[in-house]
Amino acid sequence: MKKITVAFASIAIAIGTAFAALAQEVPMVAGEVTKINTDTGKMTIKHEPIPNLDMGAMTMVFKAKDDEMLSAVKPGDKVKFAAERVNGQITVTKIEPTK
Repeated sequence: MKKITVAFASIAIAIGTAFAALAQEVPMVAGEVTKINTDTGKMTIKHEPIPNLDMGAMTMVFKAKDDEMLSAVKPGDKVKFAAERVNGQITVTKIEPTK
C-alpha cells in the first residue's frame, strides 16, 4: 500500500510541475502601439490574435505591468508582447520593440 501511495504522490508532483511549466509559457504576439496613457498606466495596441486569452486580432487597451513598460515604447512602435489576466485585468506582462 505504501508503494502505491508513493507512486501516486510522484505522479501528482509530475503533473503539477508540467502544468506550472505550461502556465509560464505565455506566447509573444506582434502588434503596434497606438497610444500610451501614463496617467492610467495603460497602452493601446493593435495586435494579432492572442491565443492564451482566446482573443482575435483587434485594437484594445491593456494595463501595463509596470510604468517602465510605458516608457519603453511609443506610439507607432512595432512590438512583440505577452498579455495575461492579472487580478481580473488583461495586462501586458512583457513587451519589446521589433524592427
